Amino acid sequence: MNGFHEVRFPLRVALGATAGPMRRTDIVNLSNGREQRNQRWQSSRRAYDIGTGIKSLADLYDVLAFFEARRGQLYGFRFRDPLDGLSARPHAAISPTDQEIGRGDGETATFQLVKTYADDGGSWTRVIEKPVEGTVVMAIDGVGGGVGVDVANDAFSVESATGRVTFAPDHIPPPGAASRRASPSTCRCVLIPTGSR
Repeated sequence: MNGFHEVRFPLRVALGATAGPMRRTDIVNLSNGREQRNQRWQSSRRAYDIGTGIKSLADLYDVLAFFEARRGQLYGFRFRDPLDGLSARPHAAISPTDQEIGRGDGETATFQLVKTYADDGGSWTRVIEKPVEGTVVMAIDGVGGGVGVDVANDAFSVESATGRVTFAPDHIPPPGAASRRASPSTCRCVLIPTGSR
């Protein structure tokens, strides 16, 4: 990706940052009293306040140096989200079955990493494009009668620049009943926090 540096923002400052997703939605009041809502951005964007993470003069200097090395906003960079950097909910145990990334058909070998947010009212799926190398584990549900059978690390590869997972030819997810969530065809993944592996 042009305009992106493969470096991470200083972790000790990032972990103290406050953050949240942002969306741009226009609400138009119509003459009949109803509203029309228009989603301006296809996906949410994250906004971070790093001021809460700066605890010393050294932290401030590290942020200054990082900012200047990126030439301000000219180059993107990696940032570990302290709130939403895992495949599971906060304080929940992570598992290879946390996120469904696709359904196998016995032929498709490549799947995009995603994270789904859902409740009774709806859902939204976020594309994960920049996973940290070595932090993804995979499972194929229902294989051999078990649920969430782990796939060995040498059975798949992950592109750290795009978040695409490719299974080795002898580990391509088999076809299964699409109506069952935990079918033999469901590929699932988990993102493990950096430093825990």
